[in-house]
Amino acid sequence: MIERKIVGERMKELQIQEYITQNLKNSGHSHTKLQRTPLGEKIIIFASRPGLIVGRKGQNIKKLTMDLKRLFNLENPQIEISEVENSNLDAQIVAERIAASLEKYGSQRFKGIVHKVITDVMGAGALGIEIKISGKVPSSRAKSWRFYQGYMKKCGDIALTGVNKANSTAKLKSGIIGVKVSIMPPTTKILDQMKMKTDSEVADAEAYSAEAKEDQNKKEGKKSGEKKEKKQSRSKKKEKKEEDPAEEEKDERSADKEVTENVI
Repeated sequence: MIERKIVGERMKELQIQEYITQNLKNSGHSHTKLQRTPLGEKIIIFASRPGLIVGRKGQNIKKLTMDLKRLFNLENPQIEISEVENSNLDAQIVAERIAASLEKYGSQRFKGIVHKVITDVMGAGALGIEIKISGKVPSSRAKSWRFYQGYMKKCGDIALTGVNKANSTAKLKSGIIGVKVSIMPPTTKILDQMKMKTDSEVADAEAYSAEAKEDQNKKEGKKSGEKKEKKQSRSKKKEKKEEDPAEEEKDERSADKEVTENVI
């Protein structure tokens, strides 16, 4: 069945993505894309620090290629690494950064870690950010902490397509701590957002509308003049025919000749 084949391919792609994210932890890995080419499978890895993924003399990338070829039966996997333009606007990189900081400094300093990340993200131009940390932070009882700043959509189509969401985990002595990050990048178009125009923009718009109206009036004037000319020419022809019936007969004869020639 074609459906089973498609589902199997998608499951295989998901397993490859999960394997790559597990192997490239704490190396600034964002996400992975798979493309099928005539030469083989092309795997594009997006990361903020490509040097760590490549390794010294390409050792890490060679090892990853051999593992993918052996575990997932890939014929000719071609790995390409692309650098993320702004790592502060990528939710997965931010979540991994928070988890690594918690593992390094402990759960007692989680507020300072989160506030520093929020200032970095908002300084990069994000419209809003929300961070949720759940687990035994900072006491022995499990709690859930929520930090947010800026504007964040919670429902609607923009919440699904215009918000970058990611999660990560930090393994501490007290237990596992979950980190959820939601970032609304500056490229998100908000339909209900209003923008006030300046006086110069209003003046430019009025001048443009006045020019457009003038052009339209000119076009309408030309059309009306052509119509008048046509009407006058028709009326003149009628008057001539009424005055000279011989010319009318000539016109009829010429029309009959044209018809006979066309038939022949």
